[in-house]
Amino acid sequence: MTVINLEKCNGCKICHRYCTVDAIYYENKKCYIDQDKCTECYVCIRQKVCPQDAIEPIDLNTFLKQFQHVISDPVENHGVTGVTGRGTEEVKTNDVTGRIQAGEVGVCIDMGRPGKGVYLRDASKVAMAITGAGGELLPADHTPLAALMKDLKTGELIDECLNYHLLSVIVEGKCREEQLPEILQALKDVGQELETCFSLGLILRVDEDGQTTALQCLDQLGIPQPHRGKVNVGLGRPLYVN
Repeated sequence: MTVINLEKCNGCKICHRYCTVDAIYYENKKCYIDQDKCTECYVCIRQKVCPQDAIEPIDLNTFLKQFQHVISDPVENHGVTGVTGRGTEEVKTNDVTGRIQAGEVGVCIDMGRPGKGVYLRDASKVAMAITGAGGELLPADHTPLAALMKDLKTGELIDECLNYHLLSVIVEGKCREEQLPEILQALKDVGQELETCFSLGLILRVDEDGQTTALQCLDQLGIPQPHRGKVNVGLGRPLYVN
């Protein structure tokens, strides 16, 4: 965990402006780190924001603390997926990996943000909403969050991790195109229960004219049509077998 050495701290409060989730507070002329709010993003450490060098890391001696740091620190490489920045490519390379096939929709929920963060109890709710609506979640070799699940079929996270605070985390799954309305409705419903925010990404294969009918359900659900998108044009070398 990250702590402030009170013998070095002079209470200048310079560190406050750098904390990504407002986990640093001032009391009795010293600065302290709220361990329940800290995400172990290491921004304050990497940027050497304290002129007294009072901010110090303590060994991350448990799997959950290591997970918290690796997912929250964008320069860390995730040991299983081999990807930096929350440990997943968010299906951005689907033309190479083939995770989402024709007739399927990839669902990518980007939870939390700087200034807010996300508790894993909320990530558990979102993952369970996807499976409860008939979707399936991607396995741990594709997305780190799956390593904390009791059962990939339900999406429920282990009890020990629920109160851990991360800068952001990504829930990834997929469904058949005809299941998308139920998935989206479930996400709209669970969104009312969360302490944080999330953005939704949909990964689709289009026909030879670059079109898809899968998004027609958005109007019926009162969801604005997407105004941003990324297109993989198929130049990557596939690493999967049909």
